[in-house]
Amino acid sequence: MPDTQPVVLVVLPTLGDRLHSLRETLESVATQRESIALTLVVVSPDTATDARALALEYGAKLVDDPKTGISAAINRGLEARTVERYYAWIGDDDLFRPGGLITLAEVLESRPDAVLAYGGCDYIDYRGRTIVVSNAGRLATMLLSWGPDLIPHPSTMIRLDSLERIAGFDPALKYAMDLDAFLKLRRFGAFAYTRSSVSAFRWHPDSLTVSNRLASSRESEAVKRRHMPRLLRPVSLLWTFPLRWAAALAASRLNHRARTIDAASS
Repeated sequence: MPDTQPVVLVVLPTLGDRLHSLRETLESVATQRESIALTLVVVSPDTATDARALALEYGAKLVDDPKTGISAAINRGLEARTVERYYAWIGDDDLFRPGGLITLAEVLESRPDAVLAYGGCDYIDYRGRTIVVSNAGRLATMLLSWGPDLIPHPSTMIRLDSLERIAGFDPALKYAMDLDAFLKLRRFGAFAYTRSSVSAFRWHPDSLTVSNRLASSRESEAVKRRHMPRLLRPVSLLWTFPLRWAAALAASRLNHRARTIDAASS
């Protein structure tokens, strides 16, 4: 049995409009308690009564959504920290894989120099079937500052002391707040990884970054330029548009694969 003192602060923002998937998400968090002690903080509007009642069934702390965006919601959840050492995030339609959090925590425990640990992420459809696995390993850190962000937010664990040093997530950002935080965190330590899948991201049309692909790409590009050496900023367009095209192509292929899997099972 894990220690009773919580080690991980899990922040779960929700608007309360996905009750079925929210229950699955909460179940996946509950499974983590078998191997690691955690505090679950659910950030939701005070009007989301059904979602809040469901969260309480799973022992969550409830925090009111400030209603100023996803980054502000996560930051409000971070304020609930007491003795936890690590932060993890999960969307209300995503999942932690069994043992996912303890796997990431053990990576951080073995790497005192690391501020962040990440693992693989299964992209799943609305029925929970795996479409593709994102598992870039070391390549993800090599590409982070100029290429695609291959570190999925649900597959990361961050030292809370380090996250507080960068003041959490930028509330001005809607899509790339995790990328911005990752680039800031690199100043304070290394990134460690495991190739094991530790989470699952639900790929469907109303996912925030899926349905707003162009806006997401533009915000990510702006974040990268912000962190880029000044001398490189004027020439960054040489790879910006090819990368945007490649991201759009990858998303299109993922959609095609999801439709193929769905059609084969019909």
